[in-house]
Amino acid sequence: MAVKTEFSKTDLIEILSNYNLGEYKASKPFTTGAVQTNFLLQTTKGKFVFRYYENRSKDSVLFESNLIKYLKDKNYPCPAPFKNKHGKFVGTYNKKPYVIFEFIEGQHIESPNENQKSQLIRKVAELQNITKKYRPINKKHRWNYSIELCRELARKEAKKIDTANSREKLKWLENELLKLNLPKSLPKGICHCDFHFSNVLFKDDKFNALIDFDDANYTFLIFDLVGLMESGAWRYDKDEVLDFNEARKILTEYMKYRSLNSNEKRHLFDLYKLSILFDCVWFFARGDVNEFYEKKKIEYLDSVGRKEFYHKLFGSNEGAA
Repeated sequence: MAVKTEFSKTDLIEILSNYNLGEYKASKPFTTGAVQTNFLLQTTKGKFVFRYYENRSKDSVLFESNLIKYLKDKNYPCPAPFKNKHGKFVGTYNKKPYVIFEFIEGQHIESPNENQKSQLIRKVAELQNITKKYRPINKKHRWNYSIELCRELARKEAKKIDTANSREKLKWLENELLKLNLPKSLPKGICHCDFHFSNVLFKDDKFNALIDFDDANYTFLIFDLVGLMESGAWRYDKDEVLDFNEARKILTEYMKYRSLNSNEKRHLFDLYKLSILFDCVWFFARGDVNEFYEKKKIEYLDSVGRKEFYHKLFGSNEGAA
């Protein structure tokens, strides 16, 4: 069960007293999700989701609630946050922030069909279109994915473990970061950064909502695109390679709704590698450096090379340098 903090009926009645959402009738915890605590609330006015943030500052949660309100106002399918009686989206209980969200019907799809995959890719592109000019006021309170942040987080993880192996991994990771070329001119906006089908609700075979913006941040707009390629085109079987045919299908579908400029095409290779290096941070304590799975993925991409990577995805070598 993914509940880190228990809430009694009395606790939830007290929290609901700050809202105009009806009177408490029942509640039950959600068993999915590994970080925050979530409850389904049923009141005399309907169903709602109570989300209690176990490891986020109030400013970080404000980034999320303001973003979701912005998306909802643009008719993007996601659960709306509700304001309390004081006109605030974010409340505090026992010194931790919380938000009450709209409950949206739908199912998580474990094995999506081609139509569902296409819908997901479209919604990724639409999210980037909507947010490319959005400037969040609380962005400094989020991990905004960049080379500098990856280096900073890796150093913290290496210091916590402080073994010969962790120091060797850090040395390798920092060296790989130095090879990346991500110019400041690359377009930035909001990426969800966890576009997995466990965070998507489908209803009657239709994309009904994107949920869980816990990892959303202000970063390169193509970060979610490389996430789609990683989850949909990387082969985790014995080959352990990128299926470029599948990656090209994902890219083509994405570009139906949001075209990439020449800079984004040129540096997609670097963004893909950066996304893998961020994965290294989350699993820093795992395995010997030479058996590090993420290292093998970087080595595979390097064996393909920047020009061939570009050629396989875009059909030419122009602009690949």
